[in-house]
Amino acid sequence: MATRPQKARKLLLLWMDSAMALQAVVFVVVIVQHALNGRIGALQAAVALAGQLGFFGLFPFLLSEAYDARPRPTLKLLIAGVCTAVAMLIVPNHSADMPTWLAASALWLSTAALYLPLIATVCLSVVVVGLVSGYVVLVTGAAWPGVLIPEVFSTVLTIGCMLLWRWIWWAIRDAHDGKEAKARLAVSEERLRFARDLHDLLGHSLSVITLKSELAAKLATKDEARAAAEMAEVRHLAAESLAEVRLAVDGYRTLDLDEELSGVRAALEAAGARCVIDARAEDLSPTARTLLAWAVREGATNVLKHSKAERCTITIDGGVLEMRNDGVNGRSSVPGNGLHGLSERLVTAGGSFSAEPTPTGEFVLRAAVPT
Repeated sequence: MATRPQKARKLLLLWMDSAMALQAVVFVVVIVQHALNGRIGALQAAVALAGQLGFFGLFPFLLSEAYDARPRPTLKLLIAGVCTAVAMLIVPNHSADMPTWLAASALWLSTAALYLPLIATVCLSVVVVGLVSGYVVLVTGAAWPGVLIPEVFSTVLTIGCMLLWRWIWWAIRDAHDGKEAKARLAVSEERLRFARDLHDLLGHSLSVITLKSELAAKLATKDEARAAAEMAEVRHLAAESLAEVRLAVDGYRTLDLDEELSGVRAALEAAGARCVIDARAEDLSPTARTLLAWAVREGATNVLKHSKAERCTITIDGGVLEMRNDGVNGRSSVPGNGLHGLSERLVTAGGSFSAEPTPTGEFVLRAAVPT
């Protein structure tokens, strides 16, 4: 399923490709009008049309590659410039697609250096705009201001818009990547914290147990009473360590329902699925809220891993959780290990669980906990 940044990229590219397609139609109409009015011959019109179609045919590929990375100028960019130059030489007044080519060049001239893209774009634009304006003035006899000012304005506006739109896409992409990196970092930090806590809990106890066990083994043949006392102490330390570990694990197993709902909403919406939550669980016991939090987490994981949902609703009322999503893929649904484990957890606690697709094309997870 496409993520929200991927959808944003497709929308931006579709928007600009549609604008270029409309511009291509206008330019083709202009060339045809010149041919019908006898200003250019049929062969010239065919060459101009071929140049225009070549440029606008290459432009979507140039744009897509420029949005994916920071490419270097290649043969495609040169061919696109030749195509638009051919059309301009045949129809001098038809030079409005030169700013578009300059905008594509600005995207492709991006490098790691800070000011090099700006300097290269400005220099290239000055040269191209100057040559184009001079050629139009020379051939048509038009006044310099009437040609140069529109060319400069169109070039600056087109390049600025192209760079701005790509910058917006890169900002969206970097924000999404940063969010994923933050989530991975949080998981890693939690693992480190768990490992550190276990070391603090068991390191000292196990060291003492090891020493006392060695001492008891040495005393077994010399002082049976003292050896028995040492082994009793070992058993006591082992029981204390086991209790501490169980207490620590229970602490890790305790989930906060409100935090889980907030996290699930963020995860689902980041994946492109609208999440609507209606939760009334203030009167539930801490145990019931923890069970529902586990059900919410596993249900959201199931949506993210096994569906292409665009909408998910989460309702909690009176100890009953219902999660609905519209991402049923049409295949027979077999509960995975996560849902099976959740079912066992709820049934053991005295609740109930079900997860199945509906005839209306939804997947519904229901979990009830004792109140």
